[in-house]
Amino acid sequence: MWEMIEKGLAHNGLITAFALVGVVTWVSVLLSRHLTFGRVHSSAIAIVIGLILAWIGGTISGGQKGLADLALFSGVGLMGGAMLRDFAIVATAFEVQATEARKAGMIGAVSLLLGTVLPFIVGAAVAWAFGYRDAVSITTIGAGAVTYIVGPVTGAAIGASSDVVALSIATGLIKAILVMVFTPMSARFLGLDNPRSAMVFGGLAGTVSGVTAGLAATDRRLVPYGALTATFHTGLGCLMGPSILYFCVRGLVG
Repeated sequence: MWEMIEKGLAHNGLITAFALVGVVTWVSVLLSRHLTFGRVHSSAIAIVIGLILAWIGGTISGGQKGLADLALFSGVGLMGGAMLRDFAIVATAFEVQATEARKAGMIGAVSLLLGTVLPFIVGAAVAWAFGYRDAVSITTIGAGAVTYIVGPVTGAAIGASSDVVALSIATGLIKAILVMVFTPMSARFLGLDNPRSAMVFGGLAGTVSGVTAGLAATDRRLVPYGALTATFHTGLGCLMGPSILYFCVRGLVG
């Protein structure tokens, strides 16, 4: 009986992946509501659960793709791939009202630039403090502090080692979780109560997943606006990381 169920789940990998994510999301919502009383958003809890499951899957299979290395959960690799991720990000932009988006104006553009350069400087400084002295490693880890997507894109472009790329992803992931957790707590202080402030916040924070989850816990109507500038932020980081920022770092450290 179990073999029949396992075979059916394995042959319908994507459906199994959606079901698994649904269960994880449901558990995360319950934990958020009853364990943290809403102070920690369910998205942050879901990411932590996902990391634990990925570690368990990688340990059992000995592979490099977490649960996706197990035949039963092979569909997780497709569901969590770039195609569906980018589709979800683009879909959020369709909820944006152009009249509200234009209100961000120059402030929104400046926030994008600052949100790219400042985290990069912090990440590069941390890399230097931990003993990295070559421009490639410093740039890659600094780019990871921009977002966990910019880090590996930059590292692949300038020839960083896999260990350094992994560090850049971890740096970006920690940033995303921090943004998720602390956005609802600091929303009143930051004035996150209108589309314009949400777009500025998205440009400064940068991480799409962190901004989206944080704003969802604050006011779900603000999610498309924050996600819009955060998406541009990722694109800007991917352009600047392997080019301008790398050359600046190489000019400083040689």
